[in-house]
Amino acid sequence: MSSPHLQVADRLSLIKPSATLAVAARAAEMRAAGHDVIGLGAGEPDFATPEHICAAATRAMAEGQTRYTAVDGTAALKQAVIEKFKRDNNLHYAPENIIVSTGAKQSLFNLLQALINPGDEVIIPAPCWVSYPDMVHLAEGQPVPVMAGPEQHFRITPEQLEQAITPRTRLLMLNAPNNPTGMAYSKAQYRALGEVLQRHPQVAISSDEIYEPICWGEEGFISFASACPELIERSFIVNGVSKAYAMTGWRIGYLAGDATLVKAMKKLQSQSTSNPCSIAQAAAVAALQGDQQCVRDMCAAFRHRHDWLIPALNDLPYISCLPADGAFYALPDCSAAIARIDGVDNDVQFSEWLLEQAQLAVVPGSAFLAPGHVRLSYATSMDNLQQAVARLQQVLEKL
Repeated sequence: MSSPHLQVADRLSLIKPSATLAVAARAAEMRAAGHDVIGLGAGEPDFATPEHICAAATRAMAEGQTRYTAVDGTAALKQAVIEKFKRDNNLHYAPENIIVSTGAKQSLFNLLQALINPGDEVIIPAPCWVSYPDMVHLAEGQPVPVMAGPEQHFRITPEQLEQAITPRTRLLMLNAPNNPTGMAYSKAQYRALGEVLQRHPQVAISSDEIYEPICWGEEGFISFASACPELIERSFIVNGVSKAYAMTGWRIGYLAGDATLVKAMKKLQSQSTSNPCSIAQAAAVAALQGDQQCVRDMCAAFRHRHDWLIPALNDLPYISCLPADGAFYALPDCSAAIARIDGVDNDVQFSEWLLEQAQLAVVPGSAFLAPGHVRLSYATSMDNLQQAVARLQQVLEKL
């Protein structure tokens, strides 16, 4: 049922549906029709939320913590966030610098709405998470992608950053370990970017660090604000519990940054979702303050899968893939395979071909501004990964 008298707001024409959700929906349809589809599209841990975190949620319900909380999060959770930043990143914040939101995505959305005016430019190193450009559009800003290909290990250079900055630039959106590449920056690489940013005081920095503990690069995880403390006053650090603690459905994220902007984000949140779920906040306190062995165990499992998958992909015909520093994604270059398939001209068509020919669901790289690639999530079992590579081998050897 639909009415001919209603119309969708113009702003919605600026954004696209989530490519990852679209792949998941298509795979679900094929499974419902009886097909044995292996899904490598979902970007969420395949582990259960640790028991001590679930127990904290149960206690919170039993104790009556089922009412509204402060819009920007409970005092207990904000304190746990402050302690986490001090413990893990040597960053020091006050409660007025912290806002808790319904997922890290809302924290980023709030920041863009609070900071960006119509026509302001936002630099986004690419490949990038699918939501960044669309969130900028919804804030009436102009996304400015800066492409960093595999030849530079998907990391932008200081020269690229300098060239992209204009008088209209208001924000640089960083994400490391990165979705979809899994790449991170070293302290020296952050410092080099920071030197450029010091020359442009009108540019704020958001650093999406949601994959912080899932990192195995040589230096381990480096927060941008830790590497460039001289820029902390215009840095916004975004994090959450979804990926680290297998709590994607609990929807708790947080942001630390300038108190004036955080206050503006709180005002915006008060007129949208209001406070995050009270029970999920209690669980997040237990996650941040509890034993972190569960996080280390999950990271070890992801690295084990990574260390098997990357060589396996590189052994396939017409596929090449760089190793990652963290997260749980591989971004293989499939352009050689695409060139050999009749009727397949791009990564979107290649992903559809894989779904039809191999019953394998992946996300087209163009959704992440990485044409010619596909994103594979290894947040799934080794058995699924091994079957997926076997299916890829079978269809690619026929080309």
